[in-house]
Amino acid sequence: MSGFETVYKEIFPFWDKISGEDRELICSNSRLITYPKGKNIHDGNECSGVILVRSGCLRLYMMSEEGKDITLYRLREGDLCMLSASCVLESITFDVFIDAEEESECCVISGPVFAAVSERNPDIKIFALETAVGRFSDVMWVMQQILFMSMDKRLAIFLADESSRTGTDVISLTHGQIARYMGSAREVVSRMLKYFAQEGIVEVSRGGIRILDKRRLRRLIG
Repeated sequence: MSGFETVYKEIFPFWDKISGEDRELICSNSRLITYPKGKNIHDGNECSGVILVRSGCLRLYMMSEEGKDITLYRLREGDLCMLSASCVLESITFDVFIDAEEESECCVISGPVFAAVSERNPDIKIFALETAVGRFSDVMWVMQQILFMSMDKRLAIFLADESSRTGTDVISLTHGQIARYMGSAREVVSRMLKYFAQEGIVEVSRGGIRILDKRRLRRLIG
């Protein structure tokens, strides 16, 4: 059994239902790629392929005509991206961009090959749709925050989530990076962080933002 087949057998529920020829076709059209930090992996609506993150972190975002972007969600070890394969999910008509937020090792399956195999195997098409739809709850959560939540609550949620994800009270991001992830302006984030600092909730320095009072941060979240 090849290295790719060992990986795919674990993550694809349809793997044992498809023919050996189709399994071999997918494996022979897979590549193991290491993307450096900051590398753009998927630029809009081209069919870059199905991406499985083995290590690191990818950021998916949408971009306005003015160049302002909004982070939709991140993909980490074990996560699968179907939105980068527009030839598989033809109903996805909006442009999604993907950058390597950290140095990331990924398995990339050729989009056209995966699409061709899925046409012969309905289980694959169902899996692809379910995977994409499952991520829309993350997208709707982002939209809900932008449309309906106050800035202090949104920032509190972001800081709490980052602290939980990294396991530390220090958020090593610039104000500009936080603003980009939140779909806001750097000046707005800086003003709110200054307010949080004045209230003793965080400490702001060149090294990032340190959370000082988690209880008050949670109260802001509600």
